[in-house]
Amino acid sequence: MKSLLQCLTRFSLAAAASALVAAGAVAADLKVGLSVSLSGPNSSLGVPYAKGMQAAIAYKPEVSGRKVQLIVLDDGSDPTTAGRNARKLVEEDKVDVLMGTSGVPAAIAIAQVGRDAKVPMIGLTPIQLDPAENPWVFTVAQPTQLMIDAVVERMQRNGVKNVGYIGFSDAWGDLVYNALMKAAPAAGIKVLGNERYARADSSVTGQVLKLLAMRPDAVMTGGAGTPGALPFLALGERGFKGGVYGQHGLINPDFVRVVAAAGEGALMPTGPVIVAEQLPDDYPTKKIAMAFREVFQRVNNSPTSDAFSAYSFDGYLVFLDAAGRAAGKGEPGTPEFRLALRDAIASTRDLVGTHGVYNFKPGNLYGVDERARVIVKLESGKWRLAP
Repeated sequence: MKSLLQCLTRFSLAAAASALVAAGAVAADLKVGLSVSLSGPNSSLGVPYAKGMQAAIAYKPEVSGRKVQLIVLDDGSDPTTAGRNARKLVEEDKVDVLMGTSGVPAAIAIAQVGRDAKVPMIGLTPIQLDPAENPWVFTVAQPTQLMIDAVVERMQRNGVKNVGYIGFSDAWGDLVYNALMKAAPAAGIKVLGNERYARADSSVTGQVLKLLAMRPDAVMTGGAGTPGALPFLALGERGFKGGVYGQHGLINPDFVRVVAAAGEGALMPTGPVIVAEQLPDDYPTKKIAMAFREVFQRVNNSPTSDAFSAYSFDGYLVFLDAAGRAAGKGEPGTPEFRLALRDAIASTRDLVGTHGVYNFKPGNLYGVDERARVIVKLESGKWRLAP
């Protein structure tokens, strides 16, 4: 992972010289501060976030004639480090907007810094915050409830009557469980158990044995990235024949690699970008999703096969749109511009991204609707659009 981090760092410096998007050769007019997990257990999410942002900068490196400078910091999958990174980005680098990160706890830490410093934040993961207490935060991720509702609808369609739950022992595990508990009863589905594990755990045997003793029809998982594969592996080892469902935190190639055959047939929701080529031509996000894939391939010399790089690309699109409308309402780096930028994000209307069509408003962290979700099935290591 250290070599990967060094590679990303070298890439950023090369981009600085050629595309005027990083510190060094030419002073930029606008600054984007990105804190993500380039190392640690969340790196399977954080590395795609960073690569997606590099593609975004290459896609459009300036706004209204002002060049954009991207500053990327590694939070090591640690919420405390994420908060410290955010303070550095605000106080030392004077960024106009914060973005991140690879886990809900760390995203909350960045959001708190943004609130205190009055710097807008565009989150890349679902965040559970009261907008009345922190009006500086928005996220391009889908609301967890929106996605889990789709999973429960599919469970009901598949005849599931009871479902066991196993997820992370942190805020992400709570978000998925709470969304499941809200949606399942109305669909006539009983939730059995509430088993948890830490992101750094190497086994969930005990938790899975407890769930299997309850004889569930299916199991819902609330993990993310490569650690999210553990329940699938443990259930497969014990020959579980029921359905295993996931959510959008698992849509990345490292999860597919680690879960291997144990993930075959798993159903989960994701943004439509992950199956863009399988969408009808008139689907609202298809055109920009295909453009994103092209620029990602060109910048990173590899195809995108995850949902997370597209979140950072969409976050940058939201920033571009808002920065253009905030131009002339203060100089970048000033409190006046940051406030204008925050207000512009909050008034975003019908902005088409790779994951959905964004419409923000004050008092709401999220900006997408049902157009931002599809159900996919893992078949032979590939995501397939489920009818």
